[in-house]
Amino acid sequence: MAKHTPIEFIVRQSDGSTRHIWLSGRIAWALKTLIERGNKGVTPIDTPAPRWSAYIHYLRKNGDLLIETKYEKHGGPFAGEHARYILKGSVLCVDDVEFAA
Repeated sequence: MAKHTPIEFIVRQSDGSTRHIWLSGRIAWALKTLIERGNKGVTPIDTPAPRWSAYIHYLRKNGDLLIETKYEKHGGPFAGEHARYILKGSVLCVDDVEFAA
């Protein structure tokens, strides 16, 4: 398994202070994607990835980030509900890294 270089993110706290977190791999990709999508958020349908719920769980618990989950209905042959994840608060990716698709 290849090691990934950690990417620095700056999180603005509710009191105006900032803190730095370093993430790598798919967790860093997930946070960068949440930042880029803004209020539109991310769904596993429009941005497929193996384990969105695990990435979100990690960012909430280990990154102490506020990420809203909204449930939306969808049709099709496997109709049901899917989650839309929306990053709340201000997070900046310090390293401008391009992730491979």
